[in-house]
Amino acid sequence: MLIIDSKDCENIDKALKKYKKKFEKSRILLQLRERQAFTKPSVKRRTEVLKAVYRQQLTTGKLEK
Repeated sequence: MLIIDSKDCENIDKALKKYKKKFEKSRILLQLRERQAFTKPSVKRRTEVLKAVYRQQLTTGKLEK
């Protein structure tokens, strides 16, 4: 549960902005989406390796957009 400390004179928009930032940092939405469907550990590993290869190709300049 996210708790936002707001002062009495603070604007509701500022409090909402603080809440949204805290929500993004906590990565709750990503966890919920991850838990919706089970992915096998081998599939997770494969996607992580493919992402790492892609990032490596971008940094070395071998991959062109």
